[in-house]
Amino acid sequence: MKQGTHLKAELILVFVTILAGFGWIFSKEAISGMPPQFFMGVRFLVAGFVLYLAGLKYFQGLNWQDVKRAGLVGLVMGITMMFWVKGLDQGSNLGVGAFIASLGVVLVPLIARFMFGARPPLSIWLALPVAVLGLAFLALDNGLDFEFAHVYFFCSALGLAFQLNLLSRFSMRMHVLVLTTIQLLAAGCVLLLLSLLTESLPHSISLEVAGWFLASTLIASSLRFLLQAYGMSLTPVSHAAVIMNLEPVWTAIFAVFWFRESMSGGQIFGCFLIFVAMLISRWPQIRGIFKTRKYS
Repeated sequence: MKQGTHLKAELILVFVTILAGFGWIFSKEAISGMPPQFFMGVRFLVAGFVLYLAGLKYFQGLNWQDVKRAGLVGLVMGITMMFWVKGLDQGSNLGVGAFIASLGVVLVPLIARFMFGARPPLSIWLALPVAVLGLAFLALDNGLDFEFAHVYFFCSALGLAFQLNLLSRFSMRMHVLVLTTIQLLAAGCVLLLLSLLTESLPHSISLEVAGWFLASTLIASSLRFLLQAYGMSLTPVSHAAVIMNLEPVWTAIFAVFWFRESMSGGQIFGCFLIFVAMLISRWPQIRGIFKTRKYS
């Protein structure tokens, strides 16, 4: 693959992480006037339908077994996002929440150990204590004044790790756009069902909230996943995985400017440790990137 193609893919994926960071802002604004799970359910259903229209030609000749597996992953995704949006609704600091939720990439090999008996690489055992120390700085920064939203974000990280393990184990022969569409639609159905069972639906939605909903749906979901699918088709998955670690960094930066959020020194250090842990956990991929560029 040409160096120019790699650069193009990496720039696209960096832009994807920026859209993902904006997605936290859009979502936080939207749930100020919508029930959280109702918002996520409708958001994913609309985004999935848009992706279906965009990738209609890729839906020909699908294997039903693969569709069921993708739907199962979408079900896990729905439960994961239930925890995420609860944390978003109750949390007071988006940046902190984003770093906790991003721990999913560190937890993937550990979940694989319990699910499939796979042995985590050395990089994970090195990353884990750094991540735990980072969590301690975030959770105990205010002494015993613990924020329960952190638990929801951590549960979403566990759910993401479970979801990624299922994706890695299922050999689904389908285009990434089709896979993403099925996941979004399945997750949307799960979240909407949970909303109907646990939330009171709004009688009306203001134009401002509707605008934030559209932004989160069309920009932070549909456009983001379209670009992500395109970018990942141009570069190895290992490269993309490293770049995607930028999402919590952008989220924290945007939250400072938009919501005037601030972090204490302890929280900043905790976020830094979690980011370092993510990089350590990705060290084999990072080393592979440097080797590729050395010999290209």
